[in-house]
Amino acid sequence: MAAVAKIPETSLWANRKCLLICATVAIANMQYGLDSAAIGSLQAMPGFLEVFGYKDPSQPAGYAIDGTFQRLIGSLLTLGAFLSSLVAGAFAHFFGRKIALWIACVLNAIACIIQISSTDKVAVYIGRLILGLANGFLVTFSNIYAAPAHLRAVMVALFSEWVNIGSIIGASVTNATKSRLDKASYQIPLGTLFIVPTFLAFGLLFVPESPRYLLYKGKTEAARQSLQKLRGDSLSPEAFELEWVEMVKGIEEEMQAAKTIGPLDMFKGTELRRTLLCYGVIATQTGAGSWFVISYSTYFLIVAGLSVNDAFRFSVMNTCLGFIGVNIGMYLMRHVMGRRTVLMTGAVFQGCAMLGMAVSATVAYGTVSARNCLIAFSALYMFSYNAFVGDATYPTATELVSTRLRSWSVGSAISLGYFLAWLTGFCSPYFINPEDLNWGAKYAYIWAGSNLCCLVFFYLFVPETKGRTLEEIDELFANRVSVRKFKSFKTTIAAEALKDVESRVPGAEEKLTATEHIDDA
Repeated sequence: MAAVAKIPETSLWANRKCLLICATVAIANMQYGLDSAAIGSLQAMPGFLEVFGYKDPSQPAGYAIDGTFQRLIGSLLTLGAFLSSLVAGAFAHFFGRKIALWIACVLNAIACIIQISSTDKVAVYIGRLILGLANGFLVTFSNIYAAPAHLRAVMVALFSEWVNIGSIIGASVTNATKSRLDKASYQIPLGTLFIVPTFLAFGLLFVPESPRYLLYKGKTEAARQSLQKLRGDSLSPEAFELEWVEMVKGIEEEMQAAKTIGPLDMFKGTELRRTLLCYGVIATQTGAGSWFVISYSTYFLIVAGLSVNDAFRFSVMNTCLGFIGVNIGMYLMRHVMGRRTVLMTGAVFQGCAMLGMAVSATVAYGTVSARNCLIAFSALYMFSYNAFVGDATYPTATELVSTRLRSWSVGSAISLGYFLAWLTGFCSPYFINPEDLNWGAKYAYIWAGSNLCCLVFFYLFVPETKGRTLEEIDELFANRVSVRKFKSFKTTIAAEALKDVESRVPGAEEKLTATEHIDDA
């Protein structure tokens, strides 16, 4: 048994102000959910296909869509997000994160206007690219915002929460307009893309800049005020002082160890391990097969033989199951499992769901049983992905990188994720489109194997970071602690911070020291 300094784990209600601020920033991710649901459904909507597709009596909807157009409207969005995520670190270093989010809001509005007002395919391509540029900034900067250690998983997992809320809204709107044969059938769903930039641009007026970011910029007083706004109402004066001192000491030590902040620093010394882990965790989002299922679910169900109405209904159902999964996953991460366990559990369930889809299409192709299996395993996949890997990847990836390089590391990792998503979006139609390979659900064999690879990666390389402050995680990596010992290793930064607090606030040590079992490593 050992006495250790510990910042109190206050409740969600006690942290309601911080939660509201983080939720305001996280609403940026709702745009991805809205767009994925809209574009995935529009490709099966007669009103959209009448303008951008061609008549094909052999198809259930009576129309088909050119494979090149289908690939480009998905891949150009991803390409734009890849490019903006790649430069996110440099932009944040010089201009700040809030400015980046405001610019993204403006780009979003421009992209929506272009897509709604034009029937020219080239204009649609331009609109998709601009929207992708905006989405890259939105996803990157909304996922690196500050949160206390014991609530970080919940607050970063708001990414998945907002994505699913956006997907539910998008799926519901497209379901309501699917029977229209005029341009409004797709213009109305695209109009929902104005929701996020409007609310976010207004909400950012009340959101403080990240305190750690301000410390790195040398704005100590502004950083303390930011932390006070985020956490002052939920902590005692002693606990607040401990969190502040630990934050300052951690950043001072990191700045002493490395004087520069730039993209090349991500690949030096212990930062290389952290960068590669972050890249790997983000890549597992694509490796899980999520982009394939989310982007092409409605179209895929129609190709498998479902009617347009049934496909839209099941799409809405899967989105709602995903939303339920997100909330269950948030509870599991906070109260039941560590990040690593959640990720490994997800890889198993997702792999089984993909395998079920593929096997049913192999042994009973074209039958009602195969179609029912497709519906069931798609639903199981959406639930399990959102509950496990979808929920845990961003909390884990953003914790694994250093505070000093977070914008660079997370931005480039998300850029890699978007590149892999673009690759998936560009190649998937070749496998599922009747004009090309026409694999149908057999394409899921590839993703079943991919999930197995993700499971091996999680087990061998990803350490457990649950309950650790970002400064403690910095110390663990600096000491080159192995994956096996990561959870039990005894860090010293909190104890050092407590000594400083005790010198300023007599009696603080007695109030903040908890007795718990920590193995020496």
